[in-house]
Amino acid sequence: MEQKQLPRIVVGVDGSAQSVEALRYAQRIAPLFDATIHAVSAWEYPAEYAGYVPLGSDNFSHTTRDRLDTTLAAAFGDHLPEGLESSVEFAHPAKALAKASEGAAMLIVGRRGHGTFHGLLLGSVSAACVSHARCPVLVVHPSEEPAEELREEQR
Repeated sequence: MEQKQLPRIVVGVDGSAQSVEALRYAQRIAPLFDATIHAVSAWEYPAEYAGYVPLGSDNFSHTTRDRLDTTLAAAFGDHLPEGLESSVEFAHPAKALAKASEGAAMLIVGRRGHGTFHGLLLGSVSAACVSHARCPVLVVHPSEEPAEELREEQR
């Protein structure tokens, strides 16, 4: 008997308070789609490293995994949603999320992540996702209060 694969809601996670909100929003709407949640974080070598760092010599992947795990804990505590999957991808975040959106019921991203242009209405990754995702995209705005766990980390 063939097992039916549940729909997926993909969530972009960069460790920001807005990605915590995106995860929490996914948890609230996943039952409406009878869907699982797939949290995706991505990394790529910083531009200043190009040509100077041998592949695998820094722990960017490990650092990204730690940030993803910390963000999942901030969003859900010890009560991870059933069927939650998470992955760390070596790619530009917008490209990784567009690829992950293939076959997904929805992609959820924060309006702005860790970018430096605070006056923008939409961050570059969320804008690229809106343009290139292969499913509907929900852009979550920040809550009034940052997640407690992230406030503690910033001290």
